[in-house]
Amino acid sequence: MALTIRPFGVSYHMRTLKITAIETERVHVNHRGDWLFVKVHAEDGIIGIGEASHGSDDARVAHLIETVTPALIGWNVFQFEAFRHRFYRDAEGHAYHTAISGIEQATWDAAGKALNLPSHQLLGGSCRDKIRLYANINRATIDRSPEGFARNAEKAVSEGFTAIKCAPFDDVSVANISQGSLTPPICLGIARIRAIRDAIGAEAELMVDCHSRFNPGIIVQVAKELDDLRLFWLEDPVPLENLDAFAHVSQSTSMPIATGERLRTLSAFNRLLQQGCVDYILPDVKHVGGLLGLKKIAALAEARNVMVTPHNPSGPVATAASVQCMASVPNFALLEYAWGEVEWRASLVSPPETIVNGFIDVPRHPGLGAQLEEQ
Repeated sequence: MALTIRPFGVSYHMRTLKITAIETERVHVNHRGDWLFVKVHAEDGIIGIGEASHGSDDARVAHLIETVTPALIGWNVFQFEAFRHRFYRDAEGHAYHTAISGIEQATWDAAGKALNLPSHQLLGGSCRDKIRLYANINRATIDRSPEGFARNAEKAVSEGFTAIKCAPFDDVSVANISQGSLTPPICLGIARIRAIRDAIGAEAELMVDCHSRFNPGIIVQVAKELDDLRLFWLEDPVPLENLDAFAHVSQSTSMPIATGERLRTLSAFNRLLQQGCVDYILPDVKHVGGLLGLKKIAALAEARNVMVTPHNPSGPVATAASVQCMASVPNFALLEYAWGEVEWRASLVSPPETIVNGFIDVPRHPGLGAQLEEQ
């Protein structure tokens, strides 16, 4: 192949694609909430999509998107770094970060469609052809008995998932942990985990999300009770605000520690990683500034030999965005999947979201690889 070298001083044509409008679309899911999607309209009739769900208040997130839209009319979607520098401000709150993240995802989708390339090619190319998922059964588990947890876990495994996550300690309160012993709500949580392990067998991976409900002393006792179950990780065992307490738990238990779903900024993840007390981090593409923010956080983790397992109890668009980004990340492990929420989930996008044996293929279609179907 001949290599053409341009003479010094010869200018290159920079690709531009300007935003013409931004709108949101809210889809009701269930008692746990809705999915909020973003559509960025650009020149040439291109429409990029993103997801801005779970920003604490969907109406506020939609209003923030509407508020920032005038500043984005005429913006070139290819200016990803400039977009982050101007609009993603660390000091802003959860809803604002979610709004900006949703727009940012949509700019990657629009840019990929304009170039006829999948987003992972713009992020450095693919490290893998498919993404391993784990089934988070928590949102779909209405029957909170040990048998109810076990039944859903077993069903997810029967569908091909090889990794399951549960949140069995949501009944635990400050009063429970202040007693300094394994109270009935804590013992119930342990019973739920044991029931799941019995149901799914020894080969499937099992993760436990504690939702930061413990103090270091109690969670170390709980971890000892669970030692024989070979947990893949223990997630958010104590509140993340106290990194010293987190480090104590990490040093006092035999199982890997995961955290990070509540963190949104590079500086916050950097502080966590510098502490050296975590094995897996869980950034969320809907809150960390979109694909570029997720990629930057993954690079910080790679330097510390920490694996990335994005938080993603989300709709199919955030899943598509996470898949595209993680395809390009060397230190990726697994991606969360909100199992069993609604039967019509897969048909919300085209081509339909397809999971085979617990994996989702990295799409070769342009952009995020999915289009929102008309509701």
